[in-house]
Amino acid sequence: MKTITSRDNAFYKELKALATSSQARRKAGQSLLDGVHLCQAWLDLRGAPVHCVVSEGVLANPEVDAVVRRCENLRAPVTVFPDALFAAISQVEHGINLAFIVATPRPAQPGALMQSAVLLDGVQDPGNVGSILRSAAAAGIKQVFCSAGTAFCWSPKVLRAAMGAHFVLEIFENVDLPQLVRDARVPVLATSGYAAERLYCLDLKRDVAWVLGHEGQGVSAEVLELATHRVAVPHAGKVESLNVAACAAVCFFEQLRQNQS
Repeated sequence: MKTITSRDNAFYKELKALATSSQARRKAGQSLLDGVHLCQAWLDLRGAPVHCVVSEGVLANPEVDAVVRRCENLRAPVTVFPDALFAAISQVEHGINLAFIVATPRPAQPGALMQSAVLLDGVQDPGNVGSILRSAAAAGIKQVFCSAGTAFCWSPKVLRAAMGAHFVLEIFENVDLPQLVRDARVPVLATSGYAAERLYCLDLKRDVAWVLGHEGQGVSAEVLELATHRVAVPHAGKVESLNVAACAAVCFFEQLRQNQS
């Protein structure tokens, strides 16, 4: 275990950049997992991090101590910072000052859609993206494809909202969604508040790909045109539409319900 106390330390500067800059994360090919839950989930599902960082003030916390010991057993480096320095790294208000640096997974994109998947077409809010990833993982969906306009899935806000779902998913970013839909080997269902087909009338006892669109504009016209079905989630009350993350959860779990019935 190493201790760093200087703001001018090169590693500290790199760590701070990872915490605050999406460009730095993309350039380094690394992500920062902030908090005990994400770190525990990474250890359970992916193994050792590239680096574990922790503040002095939480070393006596039993959960933190357990995580640090697991990292040391896996021969992952552990660095301790004074609480004041760690405060500039953590993005979690009133959180526990523990974080992992991990290599951002970059799975090879399959040639065609062959199984149930989620396609995010310009979903911009990180909280919505994280919630969709969490619902997809909970419903047993394994693959997520994101257009260039979708929020970066490995940003701190998306990671916190997804609560570890990233670690059981294959996530593909900057995907050409129209081409992916053209080549799909499974039905592609694009959600739209104006669609004639209703979710609960569809046979979902098979693999399907769900397309979810921008919070204001919805799924792009090109992808809507290419989709096998355009699907609406029926709702009562005088609201125009559901939040995209709520819509996603309803769709995923209707598919799960049908397959488990």
